This record gives sequence, structure tokens and C-alpha cells, in this order.
Amino acid sequence: MKNLKLKSARAALDLSQQQLAERVGVSRQTISAIEKGDYNPTINLCISICKVLGKTLDELFWCE
Repeated sequence: MKNLKLKSARAALDLSQQQLAERVGVSRQTISAIEKGDYNPTINLCISICKVLGKTLDELFWCE
């Protein structure tokens, strides 16, 4: 399942996939794969992404 919440939050801060990746210490391909739903990130990576984007785990990673 695509993570449109992550993509939207990243875009709202005008961050590229590369910029977000650098801030959380992963490759751009990892961010792309998370957004496409091809990769299930670790909880630690989820937390790092949330901190950079100023969002909670529920806001970015909880499926309704």
C-alpha cells in the first residue's frame, strides 16, 4: 500500500526524497520504496522520519 501520507508530509515541507533520506540516514531509494509501499521500515526509521517531518507515527504510518 502506498504511503501517500509520508509523501504529502514531505512535500509540505518542500523536501525532496534525497533531502529526507540524508536527514534520517538512509538512501533516497529507501524513502522511495517506503512511499511506494515496497518496503516496510523499522520502527526506529519510522520514528526518525516522524521527527524530521514533525508528525506522529499514527499520522504517517497508521493504516485506517
